[in-house]
Amino acid sequence: MSHTPPTTPEPQTEWRVIHAYTRAEALADGVLVDVTATAREAGFKVPTAVTAAVFDQCIEWTESDAEQSSAYQDQEGRLWDVVYLAAFKARTLAKRGVRQNHVIFELNVAPRPGHTHPRHRTLKLVIGPGDNPEPVATILLPNED
Repeated sequence: MSHTPPTTPEPQTEWRVIHAYTRAEALADGVLVDVTATAREAGFKVPTAVTAAVFDQCIEWTESDAEQSSAYQDQEGRLWDVVYLAAFKARTLAKRGVRQNHVIFELNVAPRPGHTHPRHRTLKLVIGPGDNPEPVATILLPNED
């Protein structure tokens, strides 16, 4: 009785893309918000964006919010807190020799008036390929990808 080994399927040599959604499209659509200028001041060397949810829950602060709240806040300061803490956490891990493409960090934010988001927030920084595929940074909520 001879034994014939099972055949291995030929590897896929061409992939058919069904749908692609680029980072540039996400930025244009408002799904991502470009924060590169402030992120560079905080130490980032790559283009940086936050998701719309991070912007809404942790950064945005309107004149109306300022009028309705006793907390002194402004949008630029809130943005600085987010990008600075992301950069600080990434640098701290890198100094310890930890090399990974994502970092979890935490911060406290004053909730916007009328919003029920928690004060203590956990965020995620992901470094990955952009559209070309240059390295880019994205700050997201933990449940976003």
